[in-house]
Amino acid sequence: MTQAQLEALLHRLTGRLAGALRAEPFDPRVGHQVGAELVAAHIASAEGLGRTVEVIQLRLVRDLGLVADDVEDRMARLLATVTTGYARALRDRTLDEQESIRRAAMTARAQAERALRDSEARFRHQATHDPLTDLPNRTLFTERLTAAIDRPGRGADRIGVCFLDLDRFKVVNDSLGHQVGDALLVSVAARLRRTLGDHLVARLGGDEFVVLVERTTGTHDVVRVAEAALAAVGEPALVDGHELTVSASVGIVERPVAGASPVELMRAADSTLHWAKAAGGARWSIFDPDRHRDELDRYALSAAIPAAIDRGEFYLDYQPLTSLRDGALLGVEALVRWRHPELGVLRPDRFIGLAEETGLIVWLGGWVLAEACREAESWGAPAPFVSVNLAVRQVHRPGLVQEVGGLLRQTGLPPERLQLEITESTMMSTAEEPVRALRVLADLGVRIAIDDFGTGYCNLAYLRDLPVTELKVAGEFVAGLRAPVTDPTSRTDERILASLVSLAHALDLTVTAEGVETEGQADRLRAIGCDAGQGWYFGRPGPAAGCLDRSPALSTLAGAGAVGSGG
Repeated sequence: MTQAQLEALLHRLTGRLAGALRAEPFDPRVGHQVGAELVAAHIASAEGLGRTVEVIQLRLVRDLGLVADDVEDRMARLLATVTTGYARALRDRTLDEQESIRRAAMTARAQAERALRDSEARFRHQATHDPLTDLPNRTLFTERLTAAIDRPGRGADRIGVCFLDLDRFKVVNDSLGHQVGDALLVSVAARLRRTLGDHLVARLGGDEFVVLVERTTGTHDVVRVAEAALAAVGEPALVDGHELTVSASVGIVERPVAGASPVELMRAADSTLHWAKAAGGARWSIFDPDRHRDELDRYALSAAIPAAIDRGEFYLDYQPLTSLRDGALLGVEALVRWRHPELGVLRPDRFIGLAEETGLIVWLGGWVLAEACREAESWGAPAPFVSVNLAVRQVHRPGLVQEVGGLLRQTGLPPERLQLEITESTMMSTAEEPVRALRVLADLGVRIAIDDFGTGYCNLAYLRDLPVTELKVAGEFVAGLRAPVTDPTSRTDERILASLVSLAHALDLTVTAEGVETEGQADRLRAIGCDAGQGWYFGRPGPAAGCLDRSPALSTLAGAGAVGSGG
């Protein structure tokens, strides 16, 4: 209260006490009321009571000018009732406050318990269901799949899983925004639920859905479900004003319940989904255990490449590049081999593709280049050049010039004794940096060759702008020369080769034919002006010493018409 309100209150209470002292008969109960009113007015401190007693005792009788025989007795009794009323009121207020606090605590506790129950309930419509689509989530799907496998008496049953993923869904998010993407997922989920109502449909996350097909009678049951799912997903949908049509890929697994496990089933379905994606999407694929086993083996092989390099399991064989004019040894191509501790010696076709897929080709290709330069320098002079294949990633990798230049300086190999082989597709990109890098290397004296020419874009026009010194014609063309000259297909291949050789020579390029396996092929290549040949007719890949010790005469290099191919 304000100061004026406080003064008015105290004035009124003082008047009541004064009236009580004068009243006849004397009634001390007025003190109870005064004490209670002080507490009610929140004058409830110990100092407030003490000051009240002090003022009443020292001032009231004097200010009123009372003179009576029993005034002191009245005053004492009045003070006693004031303090008693004050104390009672204070006690009652304290009890009331405690009761209010208790009730508030009970209310708060009840509210907290109710909120906890609600929260636990929400944690449980969230622990088992996807909040966006309201479909069962991975947790519930796994529980149902596990129950279907482990249920007693189900050993003779069969079970199927369809793992579905939308094709190119990222384009929707990137172009129209995640809000539209989420709305599309809700629409797809509703269509799947409506179409496949007899089966458990769950959302695993992102744009991945899965369907559980129980008690199947064979793969055809699950295929029907997959086709129905693809049709449902493919229905046009109006989402936030956008008419969208999407497709999906489905991986199918169907097998007996006996011996199956949830983890293994989902892993198999996931692998099969990727097969459908790799085949172009908008389709289903069925799990193939043999293919899956091969992929696991390929993965294990690719994962072992770094350690194999460190352990020295890779080594180089060399195959001669021989002049068709006089049989001289012009160069040797370095061919990497892997002496696998369990699988034996592996040719490049077993691991080069894996290395390219995983990016390890840069590491492996760098080792091949360094090893070839180191070994070639030890051959002394005069000696043939060494030809090394560069993968696409190596050519497009920044620092190629520094890498090659550093190797030449470290090994002491003259630049003109190193030839780098690149594929046509490597140089068909719009990037300028690889071309500039090859020009710098060519200026240093390094030879540049196009490998497997004719299998890619086969465009001689772009060779005018590349620092290329040699074309290596793909063995597919040379293979046709094994047939008799009178064979129409053989004559066509010969004319194609003759045209390539003529155009290459017009650009001051030398031509090496790959895959030469017979004397007849060598003779026909020589007749059309091809400069050099490579293949089993001239020598199989092997240690460098075997190539270098061969006689330069073509007649002694020729084999007895060996059949096969180099590489």
